[in-house]
Amino acid sequence: GTFTPTLRLYSGRILDKRNENATGFVEKQIEEAVRYFVKEHGCKVFNLSFGDANKPYMGGHLKGLSVTLDTLSRELGALFVVSSGNHRITEDSPNGLEWRDQYPTYLVRDDWRIIEPAPALNVLTVGSLVRHNQTFNSQRYPGDLTELPIAHPDQPSPFTRTGCTIDGAIKPELMAHGGNWALSKHKNFDLLDSGMGVVSTSHQFANGNPFSVDVGTSMAAPQVAHLAASVFHEQPNATANFVRALLCLNAELPKPSQQLICDHKALRHVCGYGRVDETALHRSLENVVTLIAEGKIENKRHHFYEIPLPQDFTSGGRKRLREIAVALAYTPPIRSTRIKYRATRIDFRLVVARDLEHVSTMFNKATKKEDYKNIQELPGATIGWGARSKGTVQADFWRFKQFQRDSPLRRMKLFVVITRNDFPWGEDLCNSEEDYSLLVSLRDKENPRAQLYTQIKTQLTARVPPLRVRT
Repeated sequence: GTFTPTLRLYSGRILDKRNENATGFVEKQIEEAVRYFVKEHGCKVFNLSFGDANKPYMGGHLKGLSVTLDTLSRELGALFVVSSGNHRITEDSPNGLEWRDQYPTYLVRDDWRIIEPAPALNVLTVGSLVRHNQTFNSQRYPGDLTELPIAHPDQPSPFTRTGCTIDGAIKPELMAHGGNWALSKHKNFDLLDSGMGVVSTSHQFANGNPFSVDVGTSMAAPQVAHLAASVFHEQPNATANFVRALLCLNAELPKPSQQLICDHKALRHVCGYGRVDETALHRSLENVVTLIAEGKIENKRHHFYEIPLPQDFTSGGRKRLREIAVALAYTPPIRSTRIKYRATRIDFRLVVARDLEHVSTMFNKATKKEDYKNIQELPGATIGWGARSKGTVQADFWRFKQFQRDSPLRRMKLFVVITRNDFPWGEDLCNSEEDYSLLVSLRDKENPRAQLYTQIKTQLTARVPPLRVRT
């Protein structure tokens, strides 16, 4: 019956009583606050439920607070979790029943684009999902159908802002519950949020009101910040790159969102990688294994990782879902005057080859730029190299129901190849070796008797790889 805290939460306020900033230098205030909390209290995760609705990202250069957060992320090794922003009601917004009739089409319109500082590349941007589809009155009077929800549980919130960011990188990366809206038949179909929000602590706690209910992406972002902090608590020496990669590696697109938005590109535009499976962050299972590499890579170089595939993973028997998930994160220096923005590009490919010599030949220094782009990955990637490689945290997923006898994964070896290429203008900004975190997860969830961990550990003890095993 006692409460044992495992995390410490600090609050730094940068706005006045009216949630405004009269100085006009919010970038400077946030930078001073971040440096203070890092130096004095060793803070590692910063939640920024803050956005400037006057600055939607419509393409072009990144500026302002986005640049500040990207710079601090690299310099301090801090992890920023930022809300994607809420749609502000204007004369161009839907009216009355249009809110429900046009949902979710309007989510991909320009006036729903993410707002400053959500476009920042080196942060985690969080959009909002619906948790409830009943107002307080609907719960109290189940037969009363005068208050109509716009969306339903685990669909995107009707107010959540959507991506992408510079160079087409996926934003938001993650989603969490942030609330819903309903329409009132009695009030000309005005918007309601009563009872459709998220419970959180209240700033009125001193007056006897410790909790409140509210809606918005500002309510979603702290949930991801909490998950990030819980990983740091379990692994104090983890890097921000590792935590970003881990969260995206264990994110899933909610089925109601997939059923609602059938177009794959639009779905990623709205939901990114999806919602984090919290239980996956800390579990230890024989049939779900994660391999981890913390690397340093030079410019115009490749790193090759052979991924051990246990026999149980590719074994026959009844059809069942198996998955290979890969995530990579790095924190590049940036230059706001450049449209490409990030000074270096680090990405991964998942490929099959006979052996290391064969795969290294595919990626050697003599490979032409066009040939490199055409190197075939293992078929079946959910996202694909072209879309995921534009971000500084990248994740992708390969799913299999059955392996045929001539399957490449039965006949050949599996490799993850990491590649770094600096832009010529960015070479002086980068370190000679740039840090990255790589995570590869093998999952056979429908076969609880699969001995993946035991078999992988046996294979790894037979060599000395730059990988360690985490179940």
